Parts: sequence; C-alpha cells; structure tokens
Amino acid sequence: MISIDSSSAVSPVEQIRSQLAAQIRAGQLAPDVRLPPVRQLAADLRVAQGSVAKAYRELENAGLIRTMRGAGTRVNPGHASTEPLIRAATDFARQAAEEGLSLRETHDLLAHAWVQLHPEPSSPPAGFRDD
Repeated sequence: MISIDSSSAVSPVEQIRSQLAAQIRAGQLAPDVRLPPVRQLAADLRVAQGSVAKAYRELENAGLIRTMRGAGTRVNPGHASTEPLIRAATDFARQAAEEGLSLRETHDLLAHAWVQLHPEPSSPPAGFRDD
C-alpha cells in the first residue's frame, strides 16, 4: 500500500498523507475501501501512531477519507478518481490543438457539449463564462 523512507527529509506524516491521497485520486483505492486502523498501519510502517493519526486527520479534512465509529476509516465515495477525466480532457485538448483550434475555441466546444448534456440550467457550470 504505502512505504516510508526513513532517510527522507519529508516527515512520515507527509509521506503517509501524500501517498494515500495519490492512491485515492488515481483510483487505486476505491470508494468505501476500508483503510487499516491507525495502530495497525503504524506498526506496519514502523512509525508512531500519532503520525498515522495526523495523516488520517489531514486526509479527512481534505475530504478524501471519513472515519465512522465502529466502521473504521474509509475512502470517501465523493472522491472518485479524476484520472480518467484528466486523460479524456488531455486527449480532447490534443485533438483540438491538432485541428488548429485556439484555447477559446476548445473551451467553447467543451461548454457546448456540457450544455447539450445539461440543457435545463440556464447558466453554465462554475468556471465557464457565458460570453
């Protein structure tokens, strides 16, 4: 799952937090997957329980995981992997550039596609300008 480099200048807390966050965002840890208990992960990684607990708190504050009494700590289902979307957007941007489209034209195409899928709202999604 994760590993700790004891010779690294990066703290164990940050190593745990960043590795788990990357795995969640990449979809390697699926929604609702249960993470190891603090004691177990600390023992497995040979770090202090407080380091694991702090990393879990930071991940929970970021909305990536949730802790429920009696159910343990789980990957938050609201944080599905964005990796497939990033790949699709990159492919779309590459094709648009190969066709000679400007950033604005590419944006307009994407906004048009979004509106076709969501015709009811009168306003475009957050981040899109309606000029």
